[in-house]
Amino acid sequence: MSTTSAAPVDQASREAELKAMYDAIHKGNMFPFWAKRSDVEHDEIKQLMDGVKAVPYRWGYKDQLEGLLHTSARLITAEDTDRRSLVLVNPGLAPKRATVSTMYTAYRLNDPNEVMPPHKHTASAIRFGLTGKQNFTGVEGEDITFGPGDMVLTPRDTWHNHGNTGDEPAINLSVLDYPLVETLNALEFDHDYAEKGEKRKKQSARYPSEYSAKVYGSGGLMPRFVDHHRGVDASSPMFVYRYEPMREMLEKHREWCENPHEGLLIEYVDPLKGGPVYSTMTFFMQMLRPGERTLPVKQTASLLVSPFEGKGHAIIDGQRFALDQFDTVAVPGGVWAEYVNDSATDPLIVFIASDEPALKAFGLLKRWGRTEGGDIISLI
Repeated sequence: MSTTSAAPVDQASREAELKAMYDAIHKGNMFPFWAKRSDVEHDEIKQLMDGVKAVPYRWGYKDQLEGLLHTSARLITAEDTDRRSLVLVNPGLAPKRATVSTMYTAYRLNDPNEVMPPHKHTASAIRFGLTGKQNFTGVEGEDITFGPGDMVLTPRDTWHNHGNTGDEPAINLSVLDYPLVETLNALEFDHDYAEKGEKRKKQSARYPSEYSAKVYGSGGLMPRFVDHHRGVDASSPMFVYRYEPMREMLEKHREWCENPHEGLLIEYVDPLKGGPVYSTMTFFMQMLRPGERTLPVKQTASLLVSPFEGKGHAIIDGQRFALDQFDTVAVPGGVWAEYVNDSATDPLIVFIASDEPALKAFGLLKRWGRTEGGDIISLI
């Protein structure tokens, strides 16, 4: 085959051949990657950058979610399904079930004394209590009753079941790395729970009540007389994080003012390794003191922001979003975000989920801040 250039063609013929070539490429499920200028029709760099992306978005709890949760509990019974969750779908990613590109938030209302059968999956998850004092999750033989502000882990490939052992409805939200695991083609589910070869609708408790708190609840002290593995490799062995010590720690450092970009931010950590509770997601509680406004931050990590106490607003990518109790706000990576406590007397407490560990594992985690003078600085 000759390597010399073909004879020159006139412009009209070239345009016709180009169109035919691009038509054949697209019909053949291929993508051209050779444009050098941004003003050509087939600029693939622009096409890549303009692809499907999550957008900043708010789901209001009082005006949108709460009514639907009560309606779903009335219409969809435990006999109809093993789960009853309302997944938040980012309009920029629809129809993909994702609140940001790597995670989704789901809300669940359990009726009084309603416990769903056990299941397991390769997605990691947490439950965060919103209402009700007796939300229930059984995780690998540890029965956990939790209330508002408590966070419960259900690590990947662990048998768990959810419900409510109280006499009043209980609402919690979940965060899962489901979209990331789905993208990696590693998503699996199993609903056939059995003990000694016999199918069961509830796990038998193999650990005493408050096991996680008793073994791991004292910071800086690690018991050597227990099995820390518990069948879980890529997760914290502490399955429940109570709100009371978190709230106490925030209050204890209320006067700390050395981080104007994030205010008071505390991360939930693995008590053995000191890092995030999962290798794909991490979680924070943030306090904004009365009247406090953070300086703008932009990062490659995506966030799911859920106000727990107080009231405020966020400015995300130039848009204002209300921060009311139990809302969820999607903050995609790559946008500027700042948060404001609207109260002059009460703190704003916000629960935050982030895919920071996944970004960090690939060397892609970056974070920038804007100073009061408008300069951009690196925060990592």
